[in-house]
Amino acid sequence: MVNLNILIVGVGGQGTLLASKFLGAVAALIGKDVKVSEVHGMSQRGGSVVTCVKIGDNIHSPLIDEGQADIILAFEQLEAVRWIKYLKKGGTVIVNTQKINPMPVVFGMTTYPDNILEVMNNSDITVHALDAFSLAVECGTSKAVNIVLLGVLSKTLTEIPENIWQEGLKAVIPAKLLDVNTKAFEKGRNYIE
Repeated sequence: MVNLNILIVGVGGQGTLLASKFLGAVAALIGKDVKVSEVHGMSQRGGSVVTCVKIGDNIHSPLIDEGQADIILAFEQLEAVRWIKYLKKGGTVIVNTQKINPMPVVFGMTTYPDNILEVMNNSDITVHALDAFSLAVECGTSKAVNIVLLGVLSKTLTEIPENIWQEGLKAVIPAKLLDVNTKAFEKGRNYIE
């Protein structure tokens, strides 16, 4: 891996900050430089949130420009589409199929789009779509959607050994929550054959 740009997008409260810390820990373990942007958005009110994570050698800026993300890790469908212009041609989107209605939909000002996954699947990108919410619930907590998606990401980044991912998880997850999060991570890893 030379340089890797990952855009983490979701809705406030879904764990984008923890996901970026996890990726930072993994990058440090493999001896790479990492820069993480601040969380942008209304994270405390369920609004759109985006975090940039850049991993590589001599990373100077944490920001990812349009068309420069190798991977979008999307915790919600609409957020995946909202940020898709940041993805490189031929890039990868890992998306939770869960739908969380934004305020304009909640207030009846618009409707949630029906064909988000279809549009992405018909684009020149790789799409891994899964119901990470249900998989997290199977593991014991709905709060582990982020860890399920990171498990999928780990399987796509084959140059990073699995034990490094496990060490990164231990570095950012409190001991009392490690068991359930390890299960969630494995669910994600095993989602892709």
